[in-house]
Amino acid sequence: MGRSVGAPSQREISQMRNGSAGDQDDEEVAPRDGISNFAGTKKKKRKPKKKKNASTKGATVQSSPPRVPVASLFADGHYPAGEEVEYRNENAFRTTSEEKRHLDRMNEDFLIEYRQGAEVHRQVRQWAQRSIKPGQTLTEIAEGIEDGVRALTGHQGLDEGDNIKGGMGFPTGLSINHCAAHYTPNAGNKVVLQKEDVMKVDFGVHLNGRIVDSAFTMTFDPIYDNLVAAVKDATNTGVREAGIDVRMSDIGAAVQEAMESYEVEIGGKALPVKCIRNLNGHDIIQYSIHGGKSVPIVKGKDQTKMEEGETFAIETFGSTGNGYVRDDMETSHYAKKSDAPNVPLRVSSARSLLSSISKNFGTLPFCRRYLDRLGHEKYLLGLNNLVSSGIVEAYPPLCDVRGSFTAQFEHTILLRPTMKEVVSRGDDY
Repeated sequence: MGRSVGAPSQREISQMRNGSAGDQDDEEVAPRDGISNFAGTKKKKRKPKKKKNASTKGATVQSSPPRVPVASLFADGHYPAGEEVEYRNENAFRTTSEEKRHLDRMNEDFLIEYRQGAEVHRQVRQWAQRSIKPGQTLTEIAEGIEDGVRALTGHQGLDEGDNIKGGMGFPTGLSINHCAAHYTPNAGNKVVLQKEDVMKVDFGVHLNGRIVDSAFTMTFDPIYDNLVAAVKDATNTGVREAGIDVRMSDIGAAVQEAMESYEVEIGGKALPVKCIRNLNGHDIIQYSIHGGKSVPIVKGKDQTKMEEGETFAIETFGSTGNGYVRDDMETSHYAKKSDAPNVPLRVSSARSLLSSISKNFGTLPFCRRYLDRLGHEKYLLGLNNLVSSGIVEAYPPLCDVRGSFTAQFEHTILLRPTMKEVVSRGDDY
């Protein structure tokens, strides 16, 4: 999270040691308000005033590209809440229940971490929405987002274990057109974003393993507007229907009804927007982006219920193709399994790579570029050995039929004891 709430900064500590927190001058500083320095009559030199002004300005205004940690922008440690929605029907009592309010207060640290991560996500993605243009490489786009996340969380992830404290909670997915998910450029990728592309931007931010998973779709041609509107409506429908004691099958049915009420005209043909039926939302647990429960986006028979205290990523995918994805193209996304078996590894590079993955990512998802960034070289043999041994899971790109177009929107929701909080909600979506 950066420095803890209320803890003095190094600058404040320095000022206390110097006996004053007053204005700074290039030369000697006279006692302020008639109070003498603790050291007696000897006066001390201070840092130039311009440095103080720059620090104050940097702590109140976000830069472009974003580089100011949100902990500096919200020095009191109170981050904006997401969209708070009262429960309905038989759960309406939760809003005023003193017992549930007490449980909510017990989760203060949990909420602070989630809201801090959500604010990082909002600020970085809104900068990305303004800055991403056709003609940029996917590598440039991905690194711009990831540099922003690392700066705003205050965790660059280069020191051992730093990324486990905070930073990227899910690699920046930049899936184009028929590719719906899990595509990020590997080293040497030269793909350039085109005006006619439909790009899903999906990335996660975490503090202390509390992962905010949220995604949006970018287009540069109005012919895709209905496709984007369909998926945004479907995701908002899923968010609206989700809640404590709600059955997964009911959410899926509502999402499908919303999504498939749209059609889009492309190339003179009216195409129905289909839910991608084998992609789902999911619950999120600390340090694991997929906790075990799935939230379908089509009607079905799953009677599993959402429960108090759970966190979910409500995400929907729409397609002009078959509405079904398969593994395709080169893998970039990986994650160490939380229940990874303890098996002997005969490839020496696999052993050293596993040690690095455990120390730098734990069970958080990562991509090949993150291994490159840590200085690993010629690691593919070892990485593939970890995958074949069942220790690391590979997540290949998921694609519908070529020539189709897919879109995605996603929000993270917290099923708090007193209310549902759409923690990733912003003015953009």
